[in-house]
Amino acid sequence: MGQRTLEIDKSTALLVVDVQNDFLPHGALAVPRGDEVIPVINRVAPLFQHVVITQDWHPAGHLSFSSSHPGCEDYQQINMPYGPQCLWPDHCVQGSEGAELSDALTLPHARLILRKGIHQAIDSYSAFLEADRSTSTGLLAWLQAQGIKQVVITGLATDFCVAWTAIDAAESGLMTWVIEDACRAIDIEGSLHRAKAAMQDAGVSFLTSCQLHQRCES
Repeated sequence: MGQRTLEIDKSTALLVVDVQNDFLPHGALAVPRGDEVIPVINRVAPLFQHVVITQDWHPAGHLSFSSSHPGCEDYQQINMPYGPQCLWPDHCVQGSEGAELSDALTLPHARLILRKGIHQAIDSYSAFLEADRSTSTGLLAWLQAQGIKQVVITGLATDFCVAWTAIDAAESGLMTWVIEDACRAIDIEGSLHRAKAAMQDAGVSFLTSCQLHQRCES
């Protein structure tokens, strides 16, 4: 897809996806070098009037946890009623320290914290739709109510929650960008390559934080 022009104005929102303790170094489901996204996000966030933070928020014993399936292992693929499911270590359990947003984030002007993955039997990578692809989180309606027409996405992990969120945003009619140096991937057996290809096919554009700042200064 050709390069589009991004102009940050009142119709643009920054989405900060799942920058939580369990996804950072030493967390239960650590994304390699996941902490490196935090200073980048902190630098770009003041450029945006609208900032939305998402938070994985699973009940204990969530069915996406390998511990909920005796005999299964972490990262094993199983079939759920809504389709294939990767089984994860227990992570981001509601009310736990691991589920908390990183203290290093400085986003005092964030307007919304959206919690996802709250349903016991359905996983949720996307900030827009649960993994059954029909249960809405309500984010699209909120963005539309604010007059948002374009979103810029950052956070963890590129190949799962960031990618699913970006694809759903684009397919919902929002112009969508991902800041590549403000994201990090888990990259399980080529998942990063597949995710980037899927995002490009959906019409998602990519840029760096330096390119973003240059556009704002020009």
